[in-house]
Amino acid sequence: MSNRRALKCAEAVREVVSMAILTELKDPRIQGVTVTYVEVSDDLRYAKVHVSIMGEETQQRLSMKGLSSAAGFLQAKVAKRLELRYTPRLSFILDLGVKRSIEVARILREVLPPGEAASEPPGLVADDSDSAAASDPTAPDDEDRG
Repeated sequence: MSNRRALKCAEAVREVVSMAILTELKDPRIQGVTVTYVEVSDDLRYAKVHVSIMGEETQQRLSMKGLSSAAGFLQAKVAKRLELRYTPRLSFILDLGVKRSIEVARILREVLPPGEAASEPPGLVADDSDSAAASDPTAPDDEDRG
């Protein structure tokens, strides 16, 4: 997906599919689905829709099956909205990036001490003797002398 047209098509497909999932799909299996990004082939015939699904693994499997069965409906929505010679064939891929980042953040909170994340690094505290002379507005600058 290197050319500009494929990037624009991918963004348009993402918008159409995410709005259709949010507002028009009535399948009870599809819950907590977010379209993260779309990859479109260079010839614009195939689109991989990456989705993030919150919930347990069983909920994720159910939502993926629901999305697979709704692919034709969503493809028709894309065809109606976008004027392309060929409507991209949609395939759905589970994106675990968001879920993994939440898990990493949870692990870091457990491992790091509670006060360490909020404290300043030790090298940033200024010494009082250096800061007093540097911050004195009445002291003459080297530029003013000459």
